[in-house]
Amino acid sequence: MKYDPIPVTPTLVTWARTRAGYTLEDAVEKLKLTKIAQWEDDTKPALPSYPQIEKMADAFKVPIAVFFFPEPPDLPSISETFRTLGSEQFKLIPPRIHLLLRKARAFQIGLSELHNGRNPAECLITRDLSFQPQVSIDTIAKHVREYLNISLEKQFSWRDNATALKNWRKAFLNVGVYVFKDQFRQRGFSGFCLYDDKFPIIYMNNTTAETRQIFTLFHELAHLLFHTSGVDTVDDYYITMLPKNQERIEVICNQLAARLLVPEDAFERSFNGEPASETTAEKLAALFNVSREVIFREFLDQKLISESDYNGAAKRWAGQKKTGTGGDHYNTKIASLGTEYIDLAFRRYYQNRIDEAQLADYLDTKPKNLGNLEEYISRRAL
Repeated sequence: MKYDPIPVTPTLVTWARTRAGYTLEDAVEKLKLTKIAQWEDDTKPALPSYPQIEKMADAFKVPIAVFFFPEPPDLPSISETFRTLGSEQFKLIPPRIHLLLRKARAFQIGLSELHNGRNPAECLITRDLSFQPQVSIDTIAKHVREYLNISLEKQFSWRDNATALKNWRKAFLNVGVYVFKDQFRQRGFSGFCLYDDKFPIIYMNNTTAETRQIFTLFHELAHLLFHTSGVDTVDDYYITMLPKNQERIEVICNQLAARLLVPEDAFERSFNGEPASETTAEKLAALFNVSREVIFREFLDQKLISESDYNGAAKRWAGQKKTGTGGDHYNTKIASLGTEYIDLAFRRYYQNRIDEAQLADYLDTKPKNLGNLEEYISRRAL
């Protein structure tokens, strides 16, 4: 069947492609949009058919209606809040992560709309605490730890890593930071955060080990305390590519995450002169509910092991994934969004402030799934 060409502004096609994180070459090779260069040509553009517009909309994760606008929508770029990533480094972020960044931004907007623009937390950590990079790690860690109100005794009492992750996530919510989870499907990326003066959020890869997710929480919290968005990768390959002041903030975020989870004095008491081995690292990691890599980093900082020892162990542990079969769709959805956010959306629905379609949008699901999702939430409340 032959389809009529549809007039589409070339800059709209370019906007949709670059926003999704694809180069022209990627769009042709990976998405099979073989004529996209012609559709983007301002001098003598070719016109796509409606099925081709549908294919672009699906590939770039934008509504079909966007391609009928006279010009690209005036939306602020997410990249503007990533002050520690240069433009070149931001371009290296793969399309799947670009999609999750936009998805996270939608949740952030949803939080603001559902809460009428006011964070309900009694205290907001990113408002009450702010530090300059030159402040010592120990000073920052002391203040943040006190603000979170989680004692070492309480941390040691958590029976396993899953319990620790659940409790840290709740502690973050209590200080105004919302945490969402998703399948990143992209090796090397553990999570990111989006700074906002009212609704800062952290977005984590739920297929990584729980100890890695815990470290990601604190790495991203450090970014938020410096009032910037950030990305946590499994290794630090991109850090050396950054300008020195931005590189320093990334290094500080890693150091601060480790120091918050394993305070130096508590580490010294627990370590108590044992050999700096992987066996000791496993023992201390279980005590603090952190990864072995965090403990090995402490060994390295104290010059108890060599750089090659640390890198070798970290490389072996980097591919570690969370165990388990993944559960069903609704339990995964609850784990990803959190019961507090889901409960909030349903409350607004029953208050007639949003309709069913809006509720489904806020919860990133189909309207037909809402009944089952509500039933699952109700069971957990019993």
